[in-house]
Amino acid sequence: MRFLHTSDWHLGRRFHGEDLIDAQRRVLDHICETVRAERVDALLVAGDIYDRAIPGLDAVRLFSDALHQLADLEIPTVMISGNHDSAHRLGVGARLLARARVHLRTDPADVGTPVLLEDSDGPVAVYAVPYLEPTLVHTRLGAGTASHQAVLTSALDRIRADLGARPEGTRSVVLAHAFITAGGTPAGETGSERNISVGGVADADAAVFDGIDYTALGHLHRAQRVTDRVHYSGSPLAYSFSETGHDKSLTLVDLPGNAQPNAVPTVTRKALPPDLRLPLARLRGHLEDLLTDPAQEALVESWLHVTLTDTAHPYEPMARLKQRFPHTLHIEHTPAVVPAQATGSYGERLRGRGDLDIAHDFVTTVRGTGPTDEESALLQEAIDDSRIGAQVKETV
Repeated sequence: MRFLHTSDWHLGRRFHGEDLIDAQRRVLDHICETVRAERVDALLVAGDIYDRAIPGLDAVRLFSDALHQLADLEIPTVMISGNHDSAHRLGVGARLLARARVHLRTDPADVGTPVLLEDSDGPVAVYAVPYLEPTLVHTRLGAGTASHQAVLTSALDRIRADLGARPEGTRSVVLAHAFITAGGTPAGETGSERNISVGGVADADAAVFDGIDYTALGHLHRAQRVTDRVHYSGSPLAYSFSETGHDKSLTLVDLPGNAQPNAVPTVTRKALPPDLRLPLARLRGHLEDLLTDPAQEALVESWLHVTLTDTAHPYEPMARLKQRFPHTLHIEHTPAVVPAQATGSYGERLRGRGDLDIAHDFVTTVRGTGPTDEESALLQEAIDDSRIGAQVKETV
């Protein structure tokens, strides 16, 4: 049986103020096209459908359009809520959608009730585990502690109990939205995922999925293998500059039949076409060089993260950069030469030093270079005027 595994659509998300709705619409169209072109038997969407618990109207409209497209595929779709979603809001109408073969699972109580599929090799039980916030669900699931490891273990215990009562040879697939490690080794985060830990340990070990033929994970935005049977699909779009250069993809999974007992699923990453990727790029250098270097002409339409290495903070860098690079979205100032860091308390650093020395240090710290002779003379004049003013006040 062939699955298409995707996750982390984050409908409604913005990228440093840029609207992504049109880009997300094109990606959803591409997902449906891939289902048809690759003759997929079922679509798996592993959480974070929306970017916010209360999504904007544009995001809701886009999801509504997507549901119609998914129903028109005439194959089952199984999707779960993620940590960005409001499970209760997302789950409205779930039973009605199931009649159109769109199985939207958001209730932890349903983890042990699979969506049953079948092909020429027999049945496949697809279990959907929505994002489980430990503090909210550990009692309902009978978990011993309020941790991600404990609640996922309890959820998988229910799944194995149901699977054990099904006909021999029933293959199993689990969808989950969580931070999963392999033997304590963390998978690669990108920086654009929301922290799922509210006290306690954020991750769980991949061993909780032992015995499952394939686990389709969501939450981390980089497509990656955790184990041979446990994979993240990654997000189809980049949602932070930390994902610049990532090969965004959809994950095609071929689940072996019963003629190959214990065979590992074949996992293929289907790269998104270049025209669907966000035009992200990073630039680094002195401001004047970036504004004049002909080699940067190819980036004038890119969405840019710029790191300025000027010793002094340039004047109005964003306005100047946007004259050449209109889609400059983020600037950092990281001087190539960093002044030596002062040690000791503020009082200790000032003790025994004159006002002019302190003013010189301030200019050097802010600008990266000390004052010129002319500037030093002006500083001394200002200090003298300040002293005279203070003396006049004392005598009044």
